[in-house]
Amino acid sequence: MKRFALFLLALCAGVSVLRADEGMWLPSEIYKNIQDMQAKGFKLTAEDIYSINNSSLKDAVVHFGGGCTGEIISSEGLLITNHHCGYGQIQSHSSVEHDYLTDGFWAMTRDQELPNPGLTVSFLEYMEDVTEQVLKGYKPTMTEEQRIALVDKNIKAIEKKAKGDVPYLKVQVKALYYGNVYYLYVFKVYSDVRLVGAPPSSIGKFGGDTDNWMWPRHTGDFSLFRVYAGKDNEPAEYSKDNVPYTPKRFFKINAKGIGEGDFTMVYGFPGRTNEYLISDAARYTAQVSNPHKIALRTLRLDIQNAEMAKDKAIRIKYASKNASVSNAWKKWQGEAKGIIKMRAVENKEEFEAKFTEWSKGKPEYERLVAKFHELYSAIEELSLVQDYQSEALNAVEIVSFAGRGQRGAEKFWKDYHMPIDKASFIALYNAYNKNIADKYKSPYFKEKLAEYGSIEKWADALFTEQPNLEMAAEIYKETNKHFRENYAPVLDSVNKEITLLYRTYMRGMMEYNKATRGTKVFYPDANSTLRVAYGHVKGYSPSDAVYYTPVSSLDGIIQKDNPEIYDYNIPQKLRDLHAAKDYGQWEVNGSIPVAFIATNHTTGGNSGSPVLDAEGNLIGVNFDRVWEGTMSDVVFDPEVCRNISLDIRFALFVIDRLAGANHLIEEMEIVK
Repeated sequence: MKRFALFLLALCAGVSVLRADEGMWLPSEIYKNIQDMQAKGFKLTAEDIYSINNSSLKDAVVHFGGGCTGEIISSEGLLITNHHCGYGQIQSHSSVEHDYLTDGFWAMTRDQELPNPGLTVSFLEYMEDVTEQVLKGYKPTMTEEQRIALVDKNIKAIEKKAKGDVPYLKVQVKALYYGNVYYLYVFKVYSDVRLVGAPPSSIGKFGGDTDNWMWPRHTGDFSLFRVYAGKDNEPAEYSKDNVPYTPKRFFKINAKGIGEGDFTMVYGFPGRTNEYLISDAARYTAQVSNPHKIALRTLRLDIQNAEMAKDKAIRIKYASKNASVSNAWKKWQGEAKGIIKMRAVENKEEFEAKFTEWSKGKPEYERLVAKFHELYSAIEELSLVQDYQSEALNAVEIVSFAGRGQRGAEKFWKDYHMPIDKASFIALYNAYNKNIADKYKSPYFKEKLAEYGSIEKWADALFTEQPNLEMAAEIYKETNKHFRENYAPVLDSVNKEITLLYRTYMRGMMEYNKATRGTKVFYPDANSTLRVAYGHVKGYSPSDAVYYTPVSSLDGIIQKDNPEIYDYNIPQKLRDLHAAKDYGQWEVNGSIPVAFIATNHTTGGNSGSPVLDAEGNLIGVNFDRVWEGTMSDVVFDPEVCRNISLDIRFALFVIDRLAGANHLIEEMEIVK
């Protein structure tokens, strides 16, 4: 355990110096940051943020559907998250007759709130450092296989004990710092979650793909749900007898507003970051992987967009799928550009050279960087093959559907349009054939291409009057079998070695930082566990002679309004409210604030996260990052990395003046 003790010593040294507003911090250890937070304007305590014995801000935050964050905003279980987080549920209730995507949806009574089978929200009961328990029995003389077996055994015992016989508890032990630290997370999971309200997509998704990841932003990206429970307030399956959940804590809403320089805090479940990547990985991301994946998704989006523009029913069918494809597509573009602009690869190489020099005579560290280079070089071509397997071969809808056992058939066929899929097959399989070397293609792929003479002829055979499910399943089976049997084992083996190196490299970086009196901030990479990020409202300069102020307004929506373009065609009632300046109590300087940017460190999974003021009141709902700062998953630049949030006052205005759902406003506790 000596290495672990040294690591903790280095970790404590690493977090003693903070810079800018970078970092995604563990709530249970936020006391280490609290002085810095208070110096930046925070007025509460660490115990207010996270407490086991008393209600705290964490009790109003939920993991929404497993991929987003949400927050409770009333004593009756009312929940707000992003429109794009609730998009699948809104779409599932939509039809040509009841087009809630276009028209919006508002439940005016509790009976009108719509159930959503399969949707859950999870409240964190507590988290606990269980590193010593996980590594109990470990000896430095053990092989890695022995360590893995021991760790797995100990984790299962820890999780079993924590869960007991309570069916609605979700228990998981997660590794942090590449397996140097382990935390136990215990959640209470509620499965009766009902749709309460959503603005029209022309508000909730205003600007569509064009504005996605951009600033200034004018998107009213929110939707409302309600958590229901059994009569005992505990989780229960959907029943008409269930009652609104009574939370331990809900957020008061700050309608006083915010200004540049104000303190902000984001409390949510960021998905995945890789701040400690070696230079080889950063280079592959920016120069190889992202460009290829962007090109493949461009093919899919062009096909979908053309068909969706022709027919309203097709637009509804593909709305959610199109948004999903587009989101990463645009993010990857900004990420690659940011990595290159920041010289992240070159900066990492410079650090690695210094680290290598420092590590001479230290057997644990001295060949680390060289070994990384060897391993990444060994799998670069196969990594690209893997990218094409997922983004090309398996991205054809019918192939994936048939190959995975036709699961969810009713929903699949409801939202399927064969001309889109056929055109996608032709485009994607041609790209695969062109960009992947013959030596990596499966014999099956080459045989079928030879048999039909072209991808187009192959597509004609697969897509007749109805898709040939038997052939689709065969394509999936044979191409994935070839990858799984020939390349996956190599990738898995090498990636395991790389992961082990990162575990050692993590310790080494911290020791190096301490030895050289460096100022590097260390925090665990995001892994969908609850985190705190904090900063302040601030504009930024993306390029020479350009400065973006940090708050957008309804005036900007009106400036972009275009009835000829679906994503910019706002409801007529919103035009009327603006023309009459009928803003009610939400008016600010002759308009309505819509969104704002701040310096909080966020990523995917933070969608829907509460953005809080210095007193812990809700001022916004996080939904995006600026395009120039999307490389923050790999390297954080305090000059341009900004999170984008819905100003809560715009949500209140839409609920009140546009929807006329004042009963929801009355549920909330609003600070003015």
